[in-house]
Amino acid sequence: MFSFIRRNPKTTGMGLGLNPGDEHYRAYVGPPERYDLIAAMAFNLLTSAGLRQHHRVLDVGCGSLRIGRLLIPYLNQGNYYGVEPNRWLVQDGILNEVGRDQIRIKKPTFIYRDSLEALKTSLQVDYALAQSIFSHCTPPLVRRWLSQLSMHLAGDGALFATFCVGQRDPEGDGWVYPACVDYKPETIAAMAAEFGFGFEMLDWRHPRQAWALFSRPGYDGSLTSGGVVAWNRVVEKMDVQPPTKP
Repeated sequence: MFSFIRRNPKTTGMGLGLNPGDEHYRAYVGPPERYDLIAAMAFNLLTSAGLRQHHRVLDVGCGSLRIGRLLIPYLNQGNYYGVEPNRWLVQDGILNEVGRDQIRIKKPTFIYRDSLEALKTSLQVDYALAQSIFSHCTPPLVRRWLSQLSMHLAGDGALFATFCVGQRDPEGDGWVYPACVDYKPETIAAMAAEFGFGFEMLDWRHPRQAWALFSRPGYDGSLTSGGVVAWNRVVEKMDVQPPTKP
C-alpha cells in the first residue's frame, strides 16, 4: 500500500511559530513546539504498557510520523501500519524524519485513507494508537473508528486513545479540525462498550487531553491496572532482578 516517495519534501524545517493546522509537516499535526514531546509521551506509554518489537501496531492518523519515527525503527520488519488520508504528510515525515533507508529496511505499511473500511481482512494488530483523533471527531465518527478498530485488533489487543474531557458532548457529524471537541468520559465509555471494548481512564499526563485504554476481552491488563501505567511494572513482570550495590 506504499508508493513512490518524492525526491524532495514539500515542507522542511522545525515549523516553530506556526499554528496547528498550518501547511507544514510538523505544524499540521499540532503545535510544532510539542512535536518531540507528543512523540515521547506516546512511545513511552506504549512501551510501559507492554509493547515489544514483535508486536504489530496500527497508528491511526499517523500524519507526518511524529510517533511513527520512533515506532518504525523499534518494531520488527512489517509490524508498523499507519493510516492517514494526507499522503504529503507521510512523505514529508519520511523525507525529513525517518529516511528512505528505514522504509526499505522496516517495510511499514501506509494506508492513504480516512478509514479502514476498504480493508476486508483483519490486520490483527496487537496495539492501536489514536493520539488526538477522537478530539476532532463527532460521535458518529468516533463510533465508526471504534467499530473498525474492533475488527482490526487481535482478541487480546488494545487501543490507546486521547480525547478532550468536558461537561458536554459535541453535536453534528464528521471531522472537526484544527478545532477540538470535548466529551464526557462516561459518553466515551458507553461508546466503547457498544463495540465490545473495556474502558479505563489512564493516569498518563497529556498537555491538554486525557488518555484512555480501550481493551479487547483477552487483553492482559496487569500493566495498566487501576489506570496506572509505569515502567517498573514491566520490569517486575519480567522478573528482572535489580542490580546489587558493590
